[in-house]
Amino acid sequence: MTAKLIFFAGSARKESLNKKLAQAAANTASDIGAEVTVIDLADYELPIYNGDFEDENGMPQAAIDLKELFSSHDGFLIASPEYNSSYSALLKNTIDWMTRPHMGDEPFLMAFNGKVAALTAASPGGLGGLRGLAPLRVLLSNIGVHVIPTQMALSGAGKAFDADGNLSDDKQKSMLTKVVKQLTDTAEKLRS
Repeated sequence: MTAKLIFFAGSARKESLNKKLAQAAANTASDIGAEVTVIDLADYELPIYNGDFEDENGMPQAAIDLKELFSSHDGFLIASPEYNSSYSALLKNTIDWMTRPHMGDEPFLMAFNGKVAALTAASPGGLGGLRGLAPLRVLLSNIGVHVIPTQMALSGAGKAFDADGNLSDDKQKSMLTKVVKQLTDTAEKLRS
């Protein structure tokens, strides 16, 4: 069966290099034959998670929408910007909201438990956002996500994409294809 996958960046910036990388990965997955959904976290505005806010107001609709979307897919790929050797506050806050139950009979961690994820990062710097992927891997593993071992950190990302948003370098294209193929294959195997 075809893998059903979500692709997104941990950034809300309009010209985010990580959004470009997520889109390039989605295009690769589509070429492989996966069913692809690309989302932008800027379309899912969420307040900073606060238990008192949740008690008084319930779960924001954007968090419910994301949980339902993730629950209906086999896995996801994150293109994560590196902020101070970690992942973005936007990504952490989104995940925090999505781990909260909003229905009485809701399965534990319904948006994440048993899903498959791939990690990528893009940065103008020499390490390509690599340092932020280790803590993100730990976080996702702790909430029941199977994170594939292959990952990609795209250095020099400010010059890595052509005018159409494709990776210009064949080695980088090959690495991204390897990540996406492993994500797709793993999602299909775990679902069957």
